[in-house]
Amino acid sequence: MSKYIELIPTIKKAVFAGAEILLSHLGKLSQMDINTKAKNDFVTKVDKESEVCIVNILRERTPNFDILTEETIPDEMKRNNRWIVDPLDGTTNYIHNFPFFAISIALEEKGTVVLGMVYDPLRKELFFAEKGKGAFLNDKSISVSKRKTVDECFLATGFPFKAHNYIDPYLKVFREMFLGSSGVRRAGSAVLDLAYTACGRLDGFWEMKLSPWDVAAGSLLIKEAGGKVTDWEGGEDYIFSGNIVGSNGHIHSQMLSIIKEHFT
Repeated sequence: MSKYIELIPTIKKAVFAGAEILLSHLGKLSQMDINTKAKNDFVTKVDKESEVCIVNILRERTPNFDILTEETIPDEMKRNNRWIVDPLDGTTNYIHNFPFFAISIALEEKGTVVLGMVYDPLRKELFFAEKGKGAFLNDKSISVSKRKTVDECFLATGFPFKAHNYIDPYLKVFREMFLGSSGVRRAGSAVLDLAYTACGRLDGFWEMKLSPWDVAAGSLLIKEAGGKVTDWEGGEDYIFSGNIVGSNGHIHSQMLSIIKEHFT
């Protein structure tokens, strides 16, 4: 039996409640509802409203857990358990009514991600994983693809919008991945790209300078679906370095080799 079985309904309640807020405001935002945190980095009143709703549900059920979120980041984490929450991944997509965004919630226990949930409210797709228990899409087991070379693979990425000084070497990596694969997509939601890699729609994903809430749930999905996740050095520091490669495992070393050729 799941160690965390009592928490799963709470996570579902939280993502579904957040999703209602996202859908109720979709296509209705005015410019006054949007703030710019940095160039090409936006936050809306909907991000904040969704976050408050999700956090309140989690706090009610788990008052002794820390909560790390995109919009309100605690200065210090003191407890063994913490939720890692992204109330709206793909904010720019959402602002423009581009239909690719999601909510992400992960549970970290003593530094290890043990639960992950990603919900796409437009497609009503609920991705879920528990450490050691597998990965699921709408309660059906999922697994990564079986393609074994990059040239036959369908990849995804995101550009370093928070680190423009890296764009030149990044574009060199992109060029090699693009020319050496069957296609590369940049759809604008890292949590969905990771979830799609977990269920075999994509074969691999790479990006840099992401935040913990962008990768925590999705990385567990890939691992539990039989894939591999590392940082760009092939290590485990992808949650906080933000430099991540997630793949079906077969092409992982090939992807890392391309990245390492242009980044030290």
